Amino acid sequence: MTDLIDLSALQARVETLLAAARRAGADQADAVALRGVSLSVEVRDGRVEESERAEGDDIGLRVFVGRRQAAVSTNDVVRLDPDQLAERAVAMARATPEDPHARLADPARLATTVADLDLLDPVLPDAAVLERLARTAEQAGLGVAGVAKSNGASASAGLGGFVLATSGGFRGAYVSSQHSLSMTAIAGEGTAMEQDWEMSSARHARDLDAAADIGRKAGERAVRRLNPRKVATTRVPVIFDPRVAGSLVGHIAAAVNGAAIARKTSFLLGKLGSEIMPRGTRIVDDPLRPRGPRSRPFDGEGVASAPLVLVDDGVLSSFLLDSATADELGLATTGHAKRGTGGPPSPAPTNLHLAAGPLSPRELIGDLAEGFYVTDLIGMGASIVTGDYSRGASGFWIENGELTFPVSEVTIAGHLADIYRALTPANDLEFRYSTNAPTVRVEGLTIAGR
Repeated sequence: MTDLIDLSALQARVETLLAAARRAGADQADAVALRGVSLSVEVRDGRVEESERAEGDDIGLRVFVGRRQAAVSTNDVVRLDPDQLAERAVAMARATPEDPHARLADPARLATTVADLDLLDPVLPDAAVLERLARTAEQAGLGVAGVAKSNGASASAGLGGFVLATSGGFRGAYVSSQHSLSMTAIAGEGTAMEQDWEMSSARHARDLDAAADIGRKAGERAVRRLNPRKVATTRVPVIFDPRVAGSLVGHIAAAVNGAAIARKTSFLLGKLGSEIMPRGTRIVDDPLRPRGPRSRPFDGEGVASAPLVLVDDGVLSSFLLDSATADELGLATTGHAKRGTGGPPSPAPTNLHLAAGPLSPRELIGDLAEGFYVTDLIGMGASIVTGDYSRGASGFWIENGELTFPVSEVTIAGHLADIYRALTPANDLEFRYSTNAPTVRVEGLTIAGR
């Protein structure tokens, strides 16, 4: 374990690459190294169906020749020839068109310290531990009355290391861990079968939900979906369960991504400073949340991480920006550069959430004579370019403020701009995923049924 979290060898390699880039004629450069270690076990019908371990390092070099840039990468770090890699990168850069926005991050914005966000669980479980967790989850799911079979339970754990060095003087590295556990249950028989799932994911193993609870919830959800009905096409309020409400937050993040704004391919183009959601609504991205799934002390360019309010009191207050998109838009980076080894950085969110509102889920539902409670969404029918929204959905019909019969094979449709203006969050926000939202009510969406 100790050798896996020791990044000193990768740090030495990125220093070697920067020196080679200078020798090859680069004006500026940065180098990044990634370490990945993962172990997973999948169980089905009481037997181990798959057990897999992966381990490897990747390294990448980005060079600048004037306003031209190029990136090269390799996963053969043992036989790495830094001079050959750097010469190839510089030759590629000289052959590419100039990009007036290509640049390293502003030195004044670089992180000077690496915050301790408690991202590393020092114990990586072995396959036997993971198998036991998966078996426990599956057995609990199968123990629910009405569950006919298991579609599998899986447990996994892994480590990730990130090293970044730039010719501008930035040096940074951190290691994180990730644990997950899931189970999928199938209820019913023949053509009347239904399935559902439950999962838990955390940086530290002790923060995972209990394996038996995960299996039980999966089983109960599957049974609850039995004998679904179709409903006639209508227009009613829609309630989004927390496990799907986060998708609405994700669409906002995609629409305010600096790359989409710069390309003019976002339905929120020109809306900075405008009211796009009800007053009191907030959407926050927080890369410094302790143990957060996407927490990081600095971004892919070395810029210090800091919480960012994207929507404040209903007003769009910021885009997600890296240095290049910020320069193109005449703004400053927000520290949201995401970086791999094979190319330049690009903007991306970290830990997103829609802030909770004052009302309980019961209050959001209780006054509805008729409505639709969505638990699952299907497909990718949300256009960030036009704002058109149409997705397959299943869930439960609401009558007189109560969830009644299960519903499947319907489509919910509207426009994202209208959805956000008619959105009401409940008070049940939990931080379980990288993108989180409480129960959400949206007034007046079209339900396309029979």
